[in-house]
Amino acid sequence: MTSIGVIGTGDMGHALAVRLTGLGRLVHVANSRGPDTLESLARSVGPLALAGTAADVAAGDGTPGRIVFLAIPFGRYDTLESAPFEGALVVDAGNYDIGRDGHHPRLDSGAMTTGQVLAAQLPGATVVKAFNTIWYRRILEESRPDAAHEDRLAVPVASDDPAARRRISALVHEMGFAPVDGGTLAQSARQEYGSLVFNQPVGPARAEELLATDRGAASRDRKEE
Repeated sequence: MTSIGVIGTGDMGHALAVRLTGLGRLVHVANSRGPDTLESLARSVGPLALAGTAADVAAGDGTPGRIVFLAIPFGRYDTLESAPFEGALVVDAGNYDIGRDGHHPRLDSGAMTTGQVLAAQLPGATVVKAFNTIWYRRILEESRPDAAHEDRLAVPVASDDPAARRRISALVHEMGFAPVDGGTLAQSARQEYGSLVFNQPVGPARAEELLATDRGAASRDRKEE
């Protein structure tokens, strides 16, 4: 079983690392300050968490399709070097917050989504938008691996690559949540910060309804046509 990378070790990155190591996965973690600052986090997560540099975690073993979670403030996306991510499947769990990240004209206008901006920054990677709608505490405390699909908390999954959507949806299921098809990265506006489904602890049926009826997101989708 291949290892998984997590870049970003705040609340979300920590929660993802805990949940992934709970599956028996080896998880390589990194932050912007370097591996020497991650000793306490690695100890708290357990022996399956190993600290490294962001570049090393992104590159992994170089296997195409390796999974790397990004749990960093959106405003730092442009600090990412594309080369280490070549061939990776990058799961973007972040959100755009103007108060924290400053203004991004193409996001403010609805011309692009955060997933599309990240995909442009990392052209050699396949980007999937997932886990950005769910509070980190729910990842830690409300995983339900033994429950039926309809009784789990929903996690929308969006990507321009259908195979990548299926693969990350399978991982979402393995982690104890209910994957919901979020469509393409353009359509992922329907799951971004401020959308109807954002931070709503709902099951998959209700999540699908919210995604389908998000009028603000629908108007943003039309800007891509």
